Amino acid sequence: MTDWGRTGMGKIALVTGGGTGIGLAIARGLSAEGYAVVVTGRRAAVLEEAAAAITGETGNPVRAIACNVGDPGEVAAVFAEIRHAFGRLDVLVNNAGSNVSPALLEDIPFEEWSNILAVNLTGAFLCTQQAFKLMKEQSPRGGRIINNGSISATTPRPNSAPYTATKHAITGLTKSTALDGRKYDIACGQIDIGNAATDMTKRMSAGILQPNGEIASEPTMSVKHVADAVVYMASLPLDANVLTMTVMATTMPFVGRG
Repeated sequence: MTDWGRTGMGKIALVTGGGTGIGLAIARGLSAEGYAVVVTGRRAAVLEEAAAAITGETGNPVRAIACNVGDPGEVAAVFAEIRHAFGRLDVLVNNAGSNVSPALLEDIPFEEWSNILAVNLTGAFLCTQQAFKLMKEQSPRGGRIINNGSISATTPRPNSAPYTATKHAITGLTKSTALDGRKYDIACGQIDIGNAATDMTKRMSAGILQPNGEIASEPTMSVKHVADAVVYMASLPLDANVLTMTVMATTMPFVGRG
């Protein structure tokens, strides 16, 4: 067993949805700070490529484990491997998320609703549940959980009912986790991200639907700012916690009326 946590060689972090986009940036940021990082996602080849790239950049080990976070058995298997390989987990970043193309609420198929709930909400719950089991037993006890809430945890975009519902629910999960984790020295916070530049946000420059019915382009920000914020949240001692943080493109239409 590689006992990173107890030897002081570094801490252990798990980033779900860590093969691309925001998750990849977070995994890279944590690795650069000396964490041994585990990345999960559905596509094994994408994860392996990401893990190799980060290790090449930082020199710190990154392990890739394919996992559907909406499946209780697969999530349990990931945590069993973390327990076996490292003996502990210091930081869990619940970043895995899914969305569908904008659609009228009344036209959304039940299957799409169910699939988004499974990844965005059930996945975060299952990973949090397994993290609790490990963090409360390890020595030293405790750890930190950081949830990706998105600014949709506060304000919806048009035609985004399933995604918005899950992100509002993440806020409730964050608060419950922070409360229930107190007795185990487990801190939990949430980062709400607005328009980080990734492959998923490329369409914003071409224009997306606004609440007034217009199509307008929206500014974005470097995804590195998100990674830096998560690294800061993770760096705090367990007697301090960022419960919520919003990191957003300054001039995006979010504050006020656009």
